Amino acid sequence: MQNLTRLFDILDLYRGEYSQKELAFARKENGKWLPWSAADYVRQSDAVACALLDLGLEKGDKVATISGNRPEWNVLDMGAAQAGIIHVPVYPTLSLDEQKYILRHSGVKYLFVGDRSIQSKLDELRSGAPCLEGIYSFNEVEDARSWKEFVAKGEELLPTLKTKVEEIKKSIHEDDLLTLIYTSGTTGTPKGVMLSHKNLISNSKATAYKLGHGPRAMGMSHVALSFLPLCHVYERMMDYNFQINGLSVYYAESLATIARDIKEIRPHVFNTVPRLLEKVHERVMEVGKDLTGVKKWIFDEAVKFTRKFYVGIKFNPVDQLKFNFFDKVIYSKWREALGGRINYMVSGGSALQINLHQFFWMAGMRVYEGYGLTETSPVIFVNDPMDDSRVKLGTVGPLMDNGTEGKIAEDGEILARGPGLMMGYYKDEEMTRKVIDEDGWFHTGDIGVLDEGKFLRITDRKKEIFKLKSGKYVAPQAVENILKGSHFIEQVLVVGENQKFASAIIVPAFDALEKFASEKKLEAANRQEMIQHPEIDALLRKEVRLANKKLGNNEQVKRFKLVADTWSQGTGELSQTLKLKRKVLHQKYDGLIREIFSIED
Repeated sequence: MQNLTRLFDILDLYRGEYSQKELAFARKENGKWLPWSAADYVRQSDAVACALLDLGLEKGDKVATISGNRPEWNVLDMGAAQAGIIHVPVYPTLSLDEQKYILRHSGVKYLFVGDRSIQSKLDELRSGAPCLEGIYSFNEVEDARSWKEFVAKGEELLPTLKTKVEEIKKSIHEDDLLTLIYTSGTTGTPKGVMLSHKNLISNSKATAYKLGHGPRAMGMSHVALSFLPLCHVYERMMDYNFQINGLSVYYAESLATIARDIKEIRPHVFNTVPRLLEKVHERVMEVGKDLTGVKKWIFDEAVKFTRKFYVGIKFNPVDQLKFNFFDKVIYSKWREALGGRINYMVSGGSALQINLHQFFWMAGMRVYEGYGLTETSPVIFVNDPMDDSRVKLGTVGPLMDNGTEGKIAEDGEILARGPGLMMGYYKDEEMTRKVIDEDGWFHTGDIGVLDEGKFLRITDRKKEIFKLKSGKYVAPQAVENILKGSHFIEQVLVVGENQKFASAIIVPAFDALEKFASEKKLEAANRQEMIQHPEIDALLRKEVRLANKKLGNNEQVKRFKLVADTWSQGTGELSQTLKLKRKVLHQKYDGLIREIFSIED
């Protein structure tokens, strides 16, 4: 691992230690998993490097991908890196205007697409990005050049161009630019984050060491499932982590197929976000609600017992007997729902509620939270799978032990510096200077506190905290997480800047509401009628009151409005990492928010 300093050094593991691996990657096509061997990975990556040079591209030129997760993404990524060409990954779910902006701003010369749904956009992408010289498609589609022919051409050129590729590789330093990752977060024009080989490799090596060592070490015999987008730095870095440790990586068909894919491949590890774990928990609780008699009592007691969990727990004799019983009849079923082989799950993006941590950990499915940003490649703080003394549930753990530094500023903002810190924003020195101060500290924009002097707990985004008329501050994300602890609440937007009190726009969990309505024999023709029903209103008021008991007086939600909408990436309310786009939501529900605060006390 010491010899890994540039991205393509990972390929040397597949030329040597992992060379006999028959399944390095897999993706599904027509209902069947298609494997890529280590030999396929190395051969095609080398071929792509040659094919890119044959197009006339030179070191420092840029290529982009607009694709879901698939082995070809890795092949293009590694091939480009070997040729000194910068990879610009673009989310397939971005709007056409955003995609065109990124292609233009970065000056991409060739685009590789992997989703048939993008075929209808190809002409507009060409006209919107004059820098583009050609488009290739991983799938065979009209109006795009063939990926298979591209790779085949590269294989033909290997004897001729391999020496040139090796010369380019020797010239590449760990501090050279590797990739441009565009991030707009939840607001603003996309910014191109420049990350070097060192940025991503330092993070990947440090996290890979934690995954590959200790009591739950994983290696060539283990399986990872990947479903978060590879164009996001978090999944991309963990993808390199899996490669460094030689895991077999399966790419899910889509977010909609995760449950089926998990049952088929029975992964040992996957990366996730809190919202998906919340949905798993909700489904388990739905099953429990349908039980009756003794089975119902046992289920409820097993759930209640999870709340005793803490890291390092040692059961007394009575609790040990209870655990053994619950594990055999209840917790084992929960594990089976996630394939039955989970060593651990890595969660990021936002905070996971403590009761959900306890739920999964007690059932033998460890969830490790970490924290970072695209600008930090990404991990700064992380709970440590190798060492339980470096784990605290409800926090994102201590600092990464790879030379990363972190501290809390006087105003509570989290600052960081170290080997993962970006080179800067592409073509935007002014913005770079705004976020990286003279001492090299990156200002994250997040607010946090250190528990026990080392475990970071995120409280909110600095820009999202708002002040009430009373002068008291409200951290909306913390309040939203408490409210989402309700079985009947799917999503929440907390509002109240310059108002007397905090209020909320709430998207109910309609699956749970529909079951409640059925049990109560409530009549509602659709979701809009359902949220207007007096008994539904009373139910949600009760849930909000229960949540308010866990909040300070100024944080409590005094009023709320229910909406029958679904918030998603596709409809624009959620970011690519499923975070709320607050500006979009405030605009969308401006009338409802005004209505909430127009009513006199």
